[in-house]
Amino acid sequence: MADINLTAKLADLANRSSASGTARPASAPEPAWDIIELLFFAYRDFVGDPDEVLAKLGFGRAHHRVLHFVNRNPGMKVADLLDILKITKQSLGRVLKQLVDQNYVLQKEGANDRRQRLLYVTPKGEALALKLAGLQTTRIARALAELGPGTHDVARRFLTAMLDPAGRDRVLRLIARADHARRPNT
Repeated sequence: MADINLTAKLADLANRSSASGTARPASAPEPAWDIIELLFFAYRDFVGDPDEVLAKLGFGRAHHRVLHFVNRNPGMKVADLLDILKITKQSLGRVLKQLVDQNYVLQKEGANDRRQRLLYVTPKGEALALKLAGLQTTRIARALAELGPGTHDVARRFLTAMLDPAGRDRVLRLIARADHARRPNT
């Protein structure tokens, strides 16, 4: 039965490819349309809750990302934030100016190099970052609970595997460093 279904699916695929004029090489796998689309929709919903809170403040997703990473990495250099976010210096400058002007982020000169700009969230910035993270944590917790025990690690491994291999270790070190810095000293 499985062979008949597979043959029918392949024939249907071939018919659709030839009808559209775009033939896929026989060795090329069918795109993972369902996963691709689920990732698009999951991301839309994952950022949707924070987007509503941010919109009321006149902020957007770039503000959210800056708040998130500065909150997780107090004293972060602007250059490091640019590297993480992969946005232009001009874009980051605009977002930072708004966050600084509205007392969500504080910039300080580096102790050894006064040209360095080190970033810290203010208490107001920390409260907003935690509120946004709380909304996203609720969504994640609900999804993991639906999948059952042990799924946090599976989700973490899947998302790690989605990262470009060349930058994977750097991302994992950033997360581990932020986790370590946030743990209370016991």
